[in-house]
Amino acid sequence: MESGLKPMDAEQLRENAHKMVDFIADYYKTIENFPVLSQVQPGYLRELLPDSAPTHPEPLQHIFDDIQAKILPGVTHWQSPNFFGYYPSNSSIAGFLGEMMSAGLNIVGFSWITSPAATELEMIVLDWFGKMLKLPEEFLSAGKGGGVIQGTASEAVLVVLLAARDKILRRVGKNSLEKLVVYASDQTHSALQKACQIGGIHPENCRLLRTDSSTNYALSPNVLNEAISNDVTSGLIPFFLCATVGTTSSTAVDPLLELGKIAKSNDMWFHVDAAYAGSACICPEYRHYIDGVEEADSFNTNAHKWFLTNFDCSVLWIKDRNALIQALSTNPEFLKNKASQANLVVDYKDWQIPLGRRFRSLKLWMVLRLYGLENLQSYIRNHINLAKHFKELVAQDPRFEIVTPRLFSLVCFRLLPPHNDETCATKLNHGLLDAVNATGKIFISHTVLSGKYLLRLAVGAPLTEERHVNAAWKLLQDEASALLATL
Repeated sequence: MESGLKPMDAEQLRENAHKMVDFIADYYKTIENFPVLSQVQPGYLRELLPDSAPTHPEPLQHIFDDIQAKILPGVTHWQSPNFFGYYPSNSSIAGFLGEMMSAGLNIVGFSWITSPAATELEMIVLDWFGKMLKLPEEFLSAGKGGGVIQGTASEAVLVVLLAARDKILRRVGKNSLEKLVVYASDQTHSALQKACQIGGIHPENCRLLRTDSSTNYALSPNVLNEAISNDVTSGLIPFFLCATVGTTSSTAVDPLLELGKIAKSNDMWFHVDAAYAGSACICPEYRHYIDGVEEADSFNTNAHKWFLTNFDCSVLWIKDRNALIQALSTNPEFLKNKASQANLVVDYKDWQIPLGRRFRSLKLWMVLRLYGLENLQSYIRNHINLAKHFKELVAQDPRFEIVTPRLFSLVCFRLLPPHNDETCATKLNHGLLDAVNATGKIFISHTVLSGKYLLRLAVGAPLTEERHVNAAWKLLQDEASALLATL
């Protein structure tokens, strides 16, 4: 009689997991040997792998061999010290260990009863983090608010938009959905537009208000006031404002205090998206960037970006948890239990889109405990100092210009076109971007501000040191020289 598959055996796990940890440790040890940006062509992997799954088991070593030969060439190495694109996606030993523990326990913690520790640890750890950021007490779990881990900032803005939508519709009537208006700057992450699509907000009622260099691309309170006034006059209903601390393009910071007062006077929900820059605000010298957060109804930052917590771990705090629960709660018979029915516990299923959820707070708990506040502050400051250093290097070369102020660890710059010929500026900088990324030595990304195509270098990978920043600048200079020589 066949014994059958034994997918979980403690001794097999011990043996294979040790091999996996060795493989990953070796990967990090040799990560600089890989091209940062994958150099493969679309469809490359289909030519390398069979067209059907194996009938019989294969040795783990064969899989490791395939990862090395076939998978890693198709990986863009986000943890490389030479990854300077987009914004960082941090990993750490603590984050990795927390991820291992979460995977090992493999719970599905949608309600308190499904694993009490998962719910209660999340509440405690997010209170810790909230206190590190000096958030108002209303955001902590002792009152009517609290924190919750979402997958991404996109999910965070969606759930609060749905909460805000249902809250206003209870007041003005469900037939008023087509009159609801959302406001943000034109620098706000596109996740807001997607949230509006999902939430049934008319596309024309998603106001992305124009910003420019005069405010360093922050949303102007005057522009917001004017837009709201025009909409109210037209019979529309302003209900949601999203401000950003650290925009994707240039790390612009919207003026939270002034915007929050406008939102409050118009009875609007005020959400603050600090997905990237929120982590920096654990440092006293950067905390002022979220001054005015006391006016907000919700606040979000991504611990998986710049806080050494492996993806995914997006932290959302809310002042009124009932607003989320009323919008997202379901209560089928098979989920009913004494603790929930008696309203003694938090059930995080009612604070998010999916039912299922992982034990993600373990990662954040381990990061906070294994590193501590002082080390985390030093980690952030080091990246900001490296960005300052890069900016100084760029400023010394007259062929380049710094395009926007450096606030955190992002530098926005461009190669100046010869003879101030702006018509070739985009082509020139696009060419420089492609040239440096094609070398595989570094990876940077781009954006467009006020019609200018510019390059972004974001420092934030856990392994990045000054030598990597210096090497990136030398490569940029060399490729710029080669490009300019062809003109």
